[in-house]
Amino acid sequence: MLPRYGWGVAAQDAHVLELAGREVRITSPGKVLFAEHGETKLDLVRYYAAVGEPLMRAMGGRPVLMQRFPRGAGGPSFFQKRVPDSAPEWLQTTTVETVNGTPSRALVAADVAHVAWALNLTCLGFHVWPHRAADPAHADELRLDLDPQPGTAFAEARTAARELKALLDELGLAGFPKTTGNRGLHVYVRLEPRWDSYAVRSAAVAAARELERRRPDILTAAWWKEERGRRIFVDYNQNAPHKTVFGAWSVRARPGAQVSAPIRWEELDDVDPDALTVASVPGRLERDGDPWAAIDDAPQSLEPLLALHERDRAAGLHDAPWPPVYPKQPDEPPRVAPSRARKPG
Repeated sequence: MLPRYGWGVAAQDAHVLELAGREVRITSPGKVLFAEHGETKLDLVRYYAAVGEPLMRAMGGRPVLMQRFPRGAGGPSFFQKRVPDSAPEWLQTTTVETVNGTPSRALVAADVAHVAWALNLTCLGFHVWPHRAADPAHADELRLDLDPQPGTAFAEARTAARELKALLDELGLAGFPKTTGNRGLHVYVRLEPRWDSYAVRSAAVAAARELERRRPDILTAAWWKEERGRRIFVDYNQNAPHKTVFGAWSVRARPGAQVSAPIRWEELDDVDPDALTVASVPGRLERDGDPWAAIDDAPQSLEPLLALHERDRAAGLHDAPWPPVYPKQPDEPPRVAPSRARKPG
């Protein structure tokens, strides 16, 4: 067993940290990962340890996809879909499938020791599955992605989020917002584990279409970029089967080490996403608490949104387009941009 060291004690250019009852070895702890303020690998581990409790509330027990940045933020990256055979015996993993059905051994975010193990591989943030490793058949999160298009920014995403909250309020659903670590916003709805990802995606399609009906000037459900204009795209396909989304409390690979940070609806107008960083978020959490503290208190029904979906289908609306990596789906429209579609002659 390796000896234990505190946060500031090095052992031949390595630190051995005790986290969640495990000893995790952090190599090259002084390696600078973020250029703007010089945060190191050890700083990153310290950050995730500081937000460990809310981090586990958001992604604990879920499979995660690791995006590694060997040269730090701003450098090249790659997705490591499989946990290497050299991983420690205590590491929890699970089998997930890609879109084409290929199985892979994925890391489970069981505790902060698992997170630190991945950080040592220069995984800066985590892309999280919408199900628990113990129940892969049921997606217990609806993730509504408000994605700014060219000509729009966070200010427009704020306005879109308020429209989304109004819709959720009407349906009796509680949404939990977070910044994306960049220009957009995500809103999560914690669900009862009763529906698969196909049903959750259908609910997301219905939400996107309803929002576009209400505010076509600022919101769009259009899959093809040429049809979106200067509006916020509600990316319903973030809920497609086997799709991961950048996790709450995860650190973006940006020079300023911005965090995808949970926020409260009441602070939506005041929050500056660029100011939510590895350096600032732990103090904010200590001062104000976890904005998502109640997310698990009352898992919710998908039925109100599925009712909108059934209404749309009864009115003759077909399925919305899927990403090109997915097999062709029943009742899906042609996968060709409208400008390239063959005109009737």
